[in-house]
Amino acid sequence: MDGGSGHGFVPPSTSFDKSRVLDIKPLRSLVPVFPNPPQAPPFVCSSPFGPFPPGFTPFYPFSAPQGLQSSPDMNQYKTPPAHFSRIPPHFHGAVNGDAEPSRDYDAQFPNNNSNMGGKHDGLFGDPKQAAPHLRASNSSRKKAKKSKDPGVSLSVDNGKGSAKNFVMAFSSLQMEDGNRELVNYILTTFDASRRRISQIEEAKESPGGGIKRADLKTGNILMSRGIRTNMRKRIGVAPGVEVGDIFFFRMEMCLVGLHAQSMAGIDYMFVKGGLEDEPVAVSIVSSGGYDDDADDADVLIYTGQGGNVNRKDKQVADQKLERGNLALDRSSQRANEVRVIRGVKDAVNPLSKVYVYDGLYTIQQSWTEKGKSGCNMFKYKLVRIPGQPSAFAHWKSIQKWKEGLSSRHGLILPDLTSGAESIPVSLVNDVDDEKGPAHFTYVPTLRYLKPYNFKHPSFGCNCQNACLPGDLNCSCIRKNRGDFPYTSNGILVSRRPLLHECGPSCPCFPNCKNRVSQTGLKVRLEVFKTNNRGWGLRSWDPIRAGTFICEYAGEVLDSVKVYQERDEVESNEYLFDTTRVYDDAFKWNHDPALLGEEPSAETNEHYDIPAPLIISAKYAGNVARFMNHSCSPNVFWQPVLYEDNNECFLHIAFFAIKHIPPLTELTYDYGIVQSENYGLQSNHTPHGKRKCLCGLPNCKGYYG
Repeated sequence: MDGGSGHGFVPPSTSFDKSRVLDIKPLRSLVPVFPNPPQAPPFVCSSPFGPFPPGFTPFYPFSAPQGLQSSPDMNQYKTPPAHFSRIPPHFHGAVNGDAEPSRDYDAQFPNNNSNMGGKHDGLFGDPKQAAPHLRASNSSRKKAKKSKDPGVSLSVDNGKGSAKNFVMAFSSLQMEDGNRELVNYILTTFDASRRRISQIEEAKESPGGGIKRADLKTGNILMSRGIRTNMRKRIGVAPGVEVGDIFFFRMEMCLVGLHAQSMAGIDYMFVKGGLEDEPVAVSIVSSGGYDDDADDADVLIYTGQGGNVNRKDKQVADQKLERGNLALDRSSQRANEVRVIRGVKDAVNPLSKVYVYDGLYTIQQSWTEKGKSGCNMFKYKLVRIPGQPSAFAHWKSIQKWKEGLSSRHGLILPDLTSGAESIPVSLVNDVDDEKGPAHFTYVPTLRYLKPYNFKHPSFGCNCQNACLPGDLNCSCIRKNRGDFPYTSNGILVSRRPLLHECGPSCPCFPNCKNRVSQTGLKVRLEVFKTNNRGWGLRSWDPIRAGTFICEYAGEVLDSVKVYQERDEVESNEYLFDTTRVYDDAFKWNHDPALLGEEPSAETNEHYDIPAPLIISAKYAGNVARFMNHSCSPNVFWQPVLYEDNNECFLHIAFFAIKHIPPLTELTYDYGIVQSENYGLQSNHTPHGKRKCLCGLPNCKGYYG
């Protein structure tokens, strides 16, 4: 046995007394017994690998060298005792956790789990060891409600008798088997918390600081709370995860049960096979860490794990038929379905990777061949099962369009903006013979007749270079209540009543991170003809949650013109109106209780706009005019204010609600005009409203 904490394992040390080692069960399989006060002092729990309280000596195997630790096991969850939180050990990687150390990781750190292909969990208990901004207050910890269910419902009292509860408590059945609603909830909760932790870390980051892993910290928190699903390993689909779903962090795949290994590329389980259980593969990740042949959209030639392929500190060796390799070999014999996740380079952030779930494959062939190093490598030919929605195939097509290797079918114009945007926006119709929308003038931003005037003088920031997170001397940061609204890579952290950006009168650099909505398009967009809703908008690039997409450009209408031309305004299909009623149930920001924070105004998502804003894009506008309505949108709008010479300009910026795969239509909620009485038309749609054609299960039937 190479390592781990299995029965009878002895560390490779010549000075170790082997006679002192007992063949006992691992500590994690025993039920802890807690002394009851006042009979004994409070129980103190430490991480298995330290730090340890004074007077406490770790015993084997937890006294083994750090190098023998295993990677986190994302496979099983048991409700921890009151003093425990299950938090996997930290590990390092790329900025977003998307490097592929990965397939070899399982081979480097074997384990002795009898029924899983994962690693053991660490135990971490003392809340005082958490980062200060992640600790609950003393009053919060005392008043936290205990749940009898494996799911956890958090409660934080702000001292005024108004408790804010964490929204959803998961039952044991929900944690074992997911659905679409649960998966979306978990991913939204993860990303909202990750953005907030990133914001906190960047505000206190010292110059030249180390790598920050907000994704791992967030994953630890959610797992310790039982906020995860599909924990029961299975062959085939992961309930609630759809083919084509994308992930920007491997921890996201762990939380929804698509791929339980946080680093290893092969996930497997044990099934009955002859005289003893045998491993079979349930999912694999192919993201370029090994010499895979991944150019074909329906066939993947996958390289086995091990052999020290990506380790510069060890000599390359032949791969062994064990662990993940053995599981793939047995799966080729059984012909069971294997979930395949493909990792591709992020077009917007080339240093990161995006993972796309490409559906179910079967292993049709396996063999060994000499690798580039001259050592034997295992190869597995996986073929995609027909009849599944396109996923990775879309990525390959888009790559060819961008490189000019193939023409876009139905292309009408390569750039309908005529150069007004820094990134071209194509016009496509592969549905019928219509040659394009009605004529309009493309303008990239708002046309104001007159700006808002402040009652009191207000000036831009005094930053000479770029506004920095945590710098409270920056007046623009103070207007945002002390928080920098974006992460370092330009992702919006939270919805705000009103977002303040640096404006033309600010002396900071034009590429200041607090000018995100003023720097143009970030992704390659396409205006396309839909089947039944006219023209729509979608992206060639994957879009991360919180990414700025575009602003709503057009002509700002004043109240006098709206009243004088009210009949024309009511019939205008290219109108944005902040006075409409929008869905109050939509929540996007992080839950303070989950991160041990007290509720504050920062979590308020109700807009506070200085004056109504109505924009017409009928005769002049940008790509936003083509975004259709949906009762379950993937885009939301955010009011943004910036100043110039003591005049303020209000803009409407659109951001992604969630991760959006390429070629997915972008939609937002149009809202409903405020009125008390609506007559009904013959189709049961309120008079003056338009029939909604989003076709979703939660469709309200109308909008506008």
